[in-house]
Amino acid sequence: MSKITAAITSVGAYVPEFILTNKMLEEMVDTNDEWILTRTGIKERRILKDLDKGTSYLAIQAALDLLEKSKVNPLEIDVVIVATATPDMMVASTAAYVATEIGAINAFAYDLQAACSGFLYGMSTAAAYIEAGRYKKVLLIGADKMSSILDYTDRTTCIIFGDGAGAALFEPNYEGLGLQDEYLRSDGVGRDFLKIEAGGSLFPPTLETVSGRKHFIKQEGKTVFKFAVSNMADVSEKIMQRNNLTPENVDWLVAHQANRRIIDATAERMNVDASKVLVNIHKYGNTTSATLPLLLNDFESQFKKGDNLVFASFGGGFTWGSIYLKWAYNK
Repeated sequence: MSKITAAITSVGAYVPEFILTNKMLEEMVDTNDEWILTRTGIKERRILKDLDKGTSYLAIQAALDLLEKSKVNPLEIDVVIVATATPDMMVASTAAYVATEIGAINAFAYDLQAACSGFLYGMSTAAAYIEAGRYKKVLLIGADKMSSILDYTDRTTCIIFGDGAGAALFEPNYEGLGLQDEYLRSDGVGRDFLKIEAGGSLFPPTLETVSGRKHFIKQEGKTVFKFAVSNMADVSEKIMQRNNLTPENVDWLVAHQANRRIIDATAERMNVDASKVLVNIHKYGNTTSATLPLLLNDFESQFKKGDNLVFASFGGGFTWGSIYLKWAYNK
């Protein structure tokens, strides 16, 4: 029997209706549209305003979009993985709730947390399940309600992030398409530079942590930028070298949408033409675990069966990596 590879066979997505523009942020913090656009490439981001809806709502809508487009029976799904940095609750699994709500009652489900690299790491996990021959359908969702952990008085973070979700279905392939190679890395030194200080077991919630605004995400922007630029470029270049990929036969760069300058630096290191670089950061900002699947959904119609896609991401922790995947279908 031919070797089993894990291919993406369908994608879906969801972003909230409310649009938070740079001009609107000018009224909230000391910043301006030109400054934000020049330094990040972001024009607007989507925000889930409903206080009674969390990350699970975003994930469910993205999954339902995928199921509607693919006509897959949710009862056939074996595994549901939700990559997220903003779960509904600290203990109860967001993925388990999502699986039940979409009708995937025969699946087992769990959350995966690797910050902005969550979906990339989830691709590795989903592929391993498929390649082992044990499961036939793995639904991977990247979803984050970043607005729930943002301090809208902190101009260093509130301008960057938005809310959204994307989903991808992984199934067996016998034509050599799907995930080809991966190079994933992490370094715990990053935990001091991009974090939510309180709320976990190290610093449980107290009146002091709440009044000290320690439950919002904080980052040392210059340090994170420096690490992201060098490491995303390094792993992307390495994945090309390991697979004898040239700039000409890389069809698409699917890079995490954290900062336009980081995306451009990665493409430059790979020597990939700008026309092959997928970008939607101007519309959504950094949606953390959702950036990669949102790209897949937005540009799905441009992909052709057999196209070579190079994924790259970088997130808090630090976590980062690159994946080489051959696209498995025509839209």
